[in-house]
Amino acid sequence: MPAASPSRRVTKAERRAETMEQMLDAAEYLFSKHGLDGVTLKDVAVRIGVHHTLVNYYFDDKLTLFEAVFSRRAGITSERRMKALDEYDAATGGKPTVEGALRAFLDTDLDLYVEGGEGWMNYAAFGALMSNSAEGGAELMNKHFDPVVLRLIELLRKALPDCPDEDLFWGYHFVTGALM
Repeated sequence: MPAASPSRRVTKAERRAETMEQMLDAAEYLFSKHGLDGVTLKDVAVRIGVHHTLVNYYFDDKLTLFEAVFSRRAGITSERRMKALDEYDAATGGKPTVEGALRAFLDTDLDLYVEGGEGWMNYAAFGALMSNSAEGGAELMNKHFDPVVLRLIELLRKALPDCPDEDLFWGYHFVTGALM
Protein backbone atom coordinates (compact mmCIF):
# COMPACT_ATOMS: atom_id res chain seq x y z
CA MET A 1 0.00 0.00 0.00
CA PRO A 2 1.58 3.33 -1.00
CA ALA A 3 2.13 5.82 1.76
CA ALA A 4 -0.29 8.71 1.93
CA SER A 5 1.20 11.89 0.56
CA PRO A 6 1.56 14.63 3.12
CA SER A 7 -1.09 17.29 2.78
CA ARG A 8 0.12 20.35 0.98
CA ARG A 9 0.21 23.48 3.04
CA VAL A 10 -1.94 26.33 1.78
CA THR A 11 0.15 29.40 1.09
CA LYS A 12 -0.65 32.87 2.34
CA ALA A 13 -1.23 34.00 -1.26
CA GLU A 14 -3.72 31.16 -1.83
CA ARG A 15 -5.61 32.04 1.39
CA ARG A 16 -5.69 35.69 0.33
CA ALA A 17 -7.02 34.79 -3.13
CA GLU A 18 -9.71 32.56 -1.62
CA THR A 19 -10.76 35.27 0.83
CA MET A 20 -10.91 37.80 -2.01
CA GLU A 21 -13.10 35.45 -4.09
CA GLN A 22 -15.45 34.93 -1.13
CA MET A 23 -15.76 38.69 -0.68
CA LEU A 24 -16.39 39.28 -4.38
CA ASP A 25 -18.96 36.48 -4.55
CA ALA A 26 -20.78 37.77 -1.46
CA ALA A 27 -20.73 41.36 -2.70
CA GLU A 28 -21.91 40.29 -6.16
CA TYR A 29 -24.84 38.45 -4.61
CA LEU A 30 -25.74 41.37 -2.34
CA PHE A 31 -25.36 44.01 -5.08
CA SER A 32 -27.52 41.88 -7.39
CA LYS A 33 -30.32 41.90 -4.81
CA HIS A 34 -30.01 45.36 -3.25
CA GLY A 35 -27.97 47.56 -5.61
CA LEU A 36 -25.12 49.83 -4.63
CA ASP A 37 -27.04 51.86 -2.09
CA GLY A 38 -28.51 48.83 -0.34
CA VAL A 39 -25.21 47.17 0.60
CA THR A 40 -22.50 48.02 3.13
CA LEU A 41 -19.04 46.55 3.57
CA LYS A 42 -20.29 45.17 6.87
CA ASP A 43 -23.09 43.31 5.01
CA VAL A 44 -20.44 41.59 2.89
CA ALA A 45 -18.45 40.64 5.98
CA VAL A 46 -21.51 39.21 7.71
CA ARG A 47 -22.40 37.15 4.63
CA ILE A 48 -19.00 35.39 4.65
CA GLY A 49 -18.60 35.30 8.41
CA VAL A 50 -15.61 37.59 8.92
CA HIS A 51 -15.05 40.79 10.84
CA HIS A 52 -15.88 43.88 8.78
CA THR A 53 -12.34 45.23 9.19
CA LEU A 54 -11.10 42.42 6.93
CA VAL A 55 -13.29 43.68 4.09
CA ASN A 56 -12.05 47.22 4.79
CA TYR A 57 -8.48 45.91 4.59
CA TYR A 58 -9.01 44.63 1.03
CA PHE A 59 -11.31 47.40 -0.20
CA ASP A 60 -10.93 51.08 0.71
CA ASP A 61 -14.63 51.75 0.30
CA LYS A 62 -17.83 50.39 -1.16
CA LEU A 63 -17.25 51.93 -4.60
CA THR A 64 -13.88 50.17 -4.87
CA LEU A 65 -15.59 46.87 -4.04
CA PHE A 66 -18.42 47.65 -6.47
CA GLU A 67 -15.95 48.22 -9.31
CA ALA A 68 -13.96 45.09 -8.44
CA VAL A 69 -17.13 42.98 -8.49
CA PHE A 70 -18.16 44.34 -11.86
CA SER A 71 -14.71 44.23 -13.44
CA ARG A 72 -13.88 40.61 -12.66
CA ARG A 73 -16.53 39.27 -15.06
CA ALA A 74 -16.75 42.22 -17.48
CA GLY A 75 -13.49 41.26 -19.16
CA ILE A 76 -14.71 37.74 -19.77
CA THR A 77 -17.99 38.81 -21.30
CA SER A 78 -16.38 41.55 -23.41
CA GLU A 79 -13.80 39.16 -24.85
CA ARG A 80 -16.44 36.54 -25.64
CA ARG A 81 -18.70 39.06 -27.33
CA MET A 82 -15.90 40.61 -29.36
CA LYS A 83 -14.75 37.17 -30.52
CA ALA A 84 -18.31 36.18 -31.46
CA LEU A 85 -18.83 39.43 -33.42
CA ASP A 86 -15.50 39.03 -35.24
CA GLU A 87 -16.20 35.38 -36.07
CA TYR A 88 -19.71 36.21 -37.30
CA ASP A 89 -18.40 39.04 -39.49
CA ALA A 90 -15.75 36.74 -40.98
CA ALA A 91 -18.28 33.93 -41.54
CA THR A 92 -20.58 36.26 -43.49
CA GLY A 93 -17.75 37.61 -45.62
CA GLY A 94 -18.43 41.08 -44.28
CA LYS A 95 -22.15 40.94 -45.16
CA PRO A 96 -23.89 40.54 -41.78
CA THR A 97 -27.58 40.67 -41.07
CA VAL A 98 -29.15 42.56 -38.19
CA GLU A 99 -30.43 39.32 -36.66
CA GLY A 100 -27.06 37.61 -36.96
CA ALA A 101 -25.15 40.53 -35.45
CA LEU A 102 -27.58 40.73 -32.53
CA ARG A 103 -27.37 36.99 -31.96
CA ALA A 104 -23.57 37.14 -31.87
CA PHE A 105 -23.74 40.05 -29.43
CA LEU A 106 -26.48 38.74 -27.13
CA ASP A 107 -26.21 34.96 -27.19
CA THR A 108 -22.68 34.86 -25.79
CA ASP A 109 -23.82 36.53 -22.57
CA LEU A 110 -27.13 34.72 -22.39
CA ASP A 111 -25.25 31.42 -22.67
CA LEU A 112 -22.93 32.48 -19.83
CA TYR A 113 -25.86 33.39 -17.61
CA VAL A 114 -27.65 30.10 -18.24
CA GLU A 115 -24.62 27.78 -18.15
CA GLY A 116 -22.37 29.67 -15.72
CA GLY A 117 -24.25 28.96 -12.53
CA GLU A 118 -25.35 31.20 -9.71
CA GLY A 119 -22.38 33.56 -9.97
CA TRP A 120 -23.17 34.49 -13.56
CA MET A 121 -26.88 34.82 -12.79
CA ASN A 122 -25.99 37.19 -9.95
CA TYR A 123 -23.71 39.10 -12.31
CA ALA A 124 -26.54 39.46 -14.83
CA ALA A 125 -28.87 40.87 -12.17
CA PHE A 126 -26.07 43.05 -10.83
CA GLY A 127 -25.34 44.39 -14.32
CA ALA A 128 -28.99 45.20 -14.89
CA LEU A 129 -29.19 47.14 -11.63
CA MET A 130 -25.84 48.79 -12.25
CA SER A 131 -26.70 49.96 -15.74
CA ASN A 132 -29.41 52.07 -14.15
CA SER A 133 -27.26 53.31 -11.28
CA ALA A 134 -26.50 57.02 -11.26
CA GLU A 135 -23.34 56.47 -9.24
CA GLY A 136 -20.61 54.71 -11.19
CA GLY A 137 -22.81 52.47 -13.32
CA ALA A 138 -22.65 54.29 -16.65
CA GLU A 139 -18.94 55.01 -16.30
CA LEU A 140 -18.10 51.35 -15.67
CA MET A 141 -20.33 50.18 -18.50
CA ASN A 142 -18.59 52.59 -20.89
CA LYS A 143 -15.13 51.62 -19.65
CA HIS A 144 -15.67 47.89 -20.13
CA PHE A 145 -18.13 47.64 -23.01
CA ASP A 146 -17.66 50.58 -25.41
CA PRO A 147 -15.32 48.67 -27.77
CA VAL A 148 -17.81 45.80 -28.03
CA VAL A 149 -20.75 48.15 -28.59
CA LEU A 150 -18.84 49.98 -31.30
CA ARG A 151 -18.02 46.65 -32.97
CA LEU A 152 -21.71 45.74 -32.93
CA ILE A 153 -22.62 49.13 -34.41
CA GLU A 154 -20.02 48.53 -37.14
CA LEU A 155 -21.76 45.27 -38.07
CA LEU A 156 -25.19 46.87 -37.95
CA ARG A 157 -23.90 49.65 -40.20
CA LYS A 158 -22.84 46.99 -42.73
CA ALA A 159 -26.24 45.31 -42.49
CA LEU A 160 -28.11 48.62 -42.80
CA PRO A 161 -25.84 50.91 -44.84
CA ASP A 162 -28.48 53.61 -45.35
CA CYS A 163 -29.48 53.79 -41.68
CA PRO A 164 -28.22 56.90 -39.82
CA ASP A 165 -25.78 56.22 -36.98
CA GLU A 166 -28.14 57.90 -34.55
CA ASP A 167 -30.81 55.31 -35.33
CA LEU A 168 -28.31 52.46 -34.97
CA PHE A 169 -27.29 53.69 -31.52
CA TRP A 170 -30.93 54.17 -30.47
CA GLY A 171 -31.67 50.64 -31.67
CA TYR A 172 -28.76 49.35 -29.59
CA HIS A 173 -30.09 51.17 -26.54
CA PHE A 174 -33.59 49.76 -27.03
CA VAL A 175 -32.26 46.20 -27.37
CA THR A 176 -30.02 46.39 -24.32
CA GLY A 177 -32.68 48.25 -22.35
CA ALA A 178 -35.09 45.40 -23.02
CA LEU A 179 -32.39 42.92 -22.02
CA MET A 180 -31.77 44.69 -18.73
